[in-house]
Amino acid sequence: MAVITLKPGDLRDPAPSAGAAMDRAITTRRMPLRQRLIIGVVVVVLAGGGAAWLFADSANRQTVAAANLSIATVTRGTFDDFVPLRARVTPLVTVYLDSVDGGRIDRVLVEDGAQVSPGQPLAVLSNATLQLDVIAREADVSQQLNNLRSQELELQRSRLENRRNLAEIEWQLRKAGRQLDRDSTLAANGWVSGKALKDSQDEARYLAERRTVTAETMATEQRLQASQLAQLQQAATGLTTNLRLARASLAALTIRAPVAGQLSGFAPQVGQSLARGERLGQVDSAGRNKLVADIDEFYLGRVATGQRAMVEWAGKRYPLTIAKIYPQVKGGTFIADMTFDGPEPAALQRGQTLAPRLTLGDPAPALMIANGAFYQDSAGAFAFVVGTDGRSAKKRAVRLGRRNPDTIEIIGGLLPGDRVITSSYAGFADKTRLKLSGE
Repeated sequence: MAVITLKPGDLRDPAPSAGAAMDRAITTRRMPLRQRLIIGVVVVVLAGGGAAWLFADSANRQTVAAANLSIATVTRGTFDDFVPLRARVTPLVTVYLDSVDGGRIDRVLVEDGAQVSPGQPLAVLSNATLQLDVIAREADVSQQLNNLRSQELELQRSRLENRRNLAEIEWQLRKAGRQLDRDSTLAANGWVSGKALKDSQDEARYLAERRTVTAETMATEQRLQASQLAQLQQAATGLTTNLRLARASLAALTIRAPVAGQLSGFAPQVGQSLARGERLGQVDSAGRNKLVADIDEFYLGRVATGQRAMVEWAGKRYPLTIAKIYPQVKGGTFIADMTFDGPEPAALQRGQTLAPRLTLGDPAPALMIANGAFYQDSAGAFAFVVGTDGRSAKKRAVRLGRRNPDTIEIIGGLLPGDRVITSSYAGFADKTRLKLSGE
């Protein structure tokens, strides 16, 4: 920009002049370069700040159709702390039928699905190798038992012999004592010589020492014999048990029902060969069932044995109790067994699916909001609260607590009457403001 300075004389209309007198010098003055640079920088900074503010505001703001959103109002009420489950009907007691030693099926006595009683024969197997082996084991065990009985008899005979020897010595000692008494009396009157008296005394002394030694020997032998007899009896008991097991393996060729119930999965065929330990079927407790539920791992720390549950069937409610928990987590769930507290529903079928409700806590007053997909998108850390004008929503940090399929407990960040978007936040979870369009 140029500034033209006019002198006072230049404003008058002078007389016309000719030639060089008609030209006049014009003086121009510019703004200093430093001032122009400062003004330029300020303009650029202001323009950039305005553009950044407009860009940031547009990046954190999004327009969403209100018709595609679900909006719920925060209210006070009673929170029911429960979780719905999907549970399978399973027999309360299941006993499996296995082929203990294997064999060939000779006869099938019952059909699959039949009601059986304890000990009822179900099928008969044959196993020639097992039968020969059992016969050989019986002969070997019988021989060993006979040897043990012979040793025990010998010990008893030795004990009786020692007692007989001791009794003999005591009888001779009493005889010698009486003879010594007579010889002593006669020797005092001079009727018996001193040599005869001396012989009587020596014999009595000898018999007394012999009795002492025999008694000690007998006591030592009795102590050793008692230990040996105990070992023999223990060995005989073990052999008898082995013999009983050998015979039981033969009896196991007849498959019997271990408990009363319904036979299932039982489909053997005559002539079929079974390997050792091969499964034939199972016996399920009749009329006694339990529910096996898969529970989300989120509730692992809040589920314990003894907790109550309830299931509806044919318009009636049946109370349940958590009987057992399997804490291993697979596929994001863990398993719990629930038993009926009283009579169970009629006509329950194995594998049938029911929908029980597990109670996690007592009902309590709380600030609540309707459950929705927003909980998964926000992880319970924030929510979009609709403004009073109903045309905008702002992200707000919240604290959410327990939840059930219907409601979520609010711990902090929201007040009664606040309107919250409870539908999915997919597509705008990273925004801070929403503009709600009416279309």
